[in-house]
Amino acid sequence: MSGILDSSIGRKFAMALSAFFLMIFLLQHFVINLTSVFSADTFNEISHFMGTFWLIQYVIQPILIFGVLFHFIMGFVLEIKNRKARNISYAKNNGAANSTWMSRNMIYSGMFILIFLIIHFIDFWIPEINTKYIVGDMSGMHDGEFRYFHELQEKFVPIWRVALYCVGFVFLALHLMHGFNSAFQSVGANNKYTKGLKGFGMAYAIILPLGFIVIALFHHFNH
Repeated sequence: MSGILDSSIGRKFAMALSAFFLMIFLLQHFVINLTSVFSADTFNEISHFMGTFWLIQYVIQPILIFGVLFHFIMGFVLEIKNRKARNISYAKNNGAANSTWMSRNMIYSGMFILIFLIIHFIDFWIPEINTKYIVGDMSGMHDGEFRYFHELQEKFVPIWRVALYCVGFVFLALHLMHGFNSAFQSVGANNKYTKGLKGFGMAYAIILPLGFIVIALFHHFNH
């Protein structure tokens, strides 16, 4: 693994693979959260399954955490190396003319997403870990009912938190607009399907973050 990460191409390829993994997780996370808009019972049942099934908790969850950390660390590493390279070539190359604003500022959208993700972990993941593994309550119940839907709605009562989540998803959309296509280019997907992939990537980058915003607003106005 270290040998692959020693080269620029290897680092970009590894970054792309981690991006694909996180985009698949993001889609799955969106679908689960979307059920909360249509059925509290369905959302509760899925949440309880995801929160107690051993394969998800002890295998997939650690892989996910590693994937998130790897993606952000590798992103910072690539940014540092790119900045060093740009300092050398600025006299010969106009970066603003040869790249988009989003591609030149991925590090800033990534940093905001990282802050947003930490807040999201504090809001949802850490309380879950505390309840299940510190308190030792794996039932998912509160007052005789599943607690997941109620907890979700309670989180989106404060308008400041809803606003923060909405801004976070806007930055996620901007990050994905460049990141999706960049990931495919890094793995060599530059062929007759490139135009279709760009269209799919743009749709993904807009629809998913917008969907998350709708979910947050729905629970704020319907708690």
